[in-house]
Amino acid sequence: MNKLRIYYQKARGSTFYRWLFNQVLWRTVPFNHPHKLRVSGFEEDALTIEAPYKRANLNHVKGIHACLLATLCEYAVGLSLMLQIDPRQYRLLLKSIHMTYHYQVRSTVKIRWGITAGAIEEIKQALNNSDAILKTFTAEVYDVAGNHICTGEIEWQLKAWNKVTTSAP
Repeated sequence: MNKLRIYYQKARGSTFYRWLFNQVLWRTVPFNHPHKLRVSGFEEDALTIEAPYKRANLNHVKGIHACLLATLCEYAVGLSLMLQIDPRQYRLLLKSIHMTYHYQVRSTVKIRWGITAGAIEEIKQALNNSDAILKTFTAEVYDVAGNHICTGEIEWQLKAWNKVTTSAP
């Protein structure tokens, strides 16, 4: 079993492991550390990530920065995929992000995103028939009042590591 998945399972039942899970993510993804993106919901088939309303996350008009919202969508989808698809077997590569912004926010924001076991099986079947697949996932961000802030369409390339080739210059 994927180590990330094991730690996630432990975090579902323990406040200490929730704290530890977030500390490990901040350490292994240092870009996100100053933003304090925090996994706050640990469900079997979905996770919730929050981004606080704090100075490091604000734009020039004191709203949550658009780039942070895009990062939040990418992070939620990518982390969810890595929890379900073993990163030792498959490479996940971000191909594109398309964001649609609906509302200017001045509060903490959160995203809840998950993928079903059936969708994971479809991905694995497609990977058995192809070297690589492109898959687009839709993620929605809301503020604490329930306002729909933005919608992200995140396209990932998934490929088995044994099919990855590198070319010499």
